[in-house]
Amino acid sequence: MSKITRVYTKTGDDGTTGLIGGSRVKKYDVRLEAYGTVDELNSHIGLIIASGVDDNSKKVLQFIQNKLFVIGSQLATDDSAAEFKKRYPCKEEDIKLLENEMDTMFETLPKLDNFILPGGSVSSAQTQIARTICRRAERRIIELSEKTKIENNLIKFINRLSDYLFVLGRKIAFDQKAPENLWIPDENRG
Repeated sequence: MSKITRVYTKTGDDGTTGLIGGSRVKKYDVRLEAYGTVDELNSHIGLIIASGVDDNSKKVLQFIQNKLFVIGSQLATDDSAAEFKKRYPCKEEDIKLLENEMDTMFETLPKLDNFILPGGSVSSAQTQIARTICRRAERRIIELSEKTKIENNLIKFINRLSDYLFVLGRKIAFDQKAPENLWIPDENRG
């Protein structure tokens, strides 16, 4: 692996960026919106880890960060570099890992009869922010999939990840003994 000797390249000064494969696109291209949002999500997951979570959640979140880096590279690859995309696929077992983690968390969480509002504690609220960014990433990826082939498991992983982040946010609040903020419709307020 080559060392990065400097961060700036000046090649994007014209408002374009290079994709893996060599083509250049405008910086507002849907492809950049997709992988830029995945990068934003990855940063927020780093903030969740830094806020202090249990060891298992930290391990899973670090796995997710690595997987998001791969997903970002997949989205940053133009159609001429299809072989690169095949080297790092999203696998069915990646999706299953998220599902298994959610099933395990559900075993200890109280039943949810209401919608909840983000909050509870700083780290559980941060997890809900990450969930909403994940949903935005999913929308951008779906939009991109109308223009280029996107691996189906990549889309499934992002979809499942938003569910995982919702459940993790609840678990963090539960572990910290922070109350969940229940949504109460106006007609039920006293």
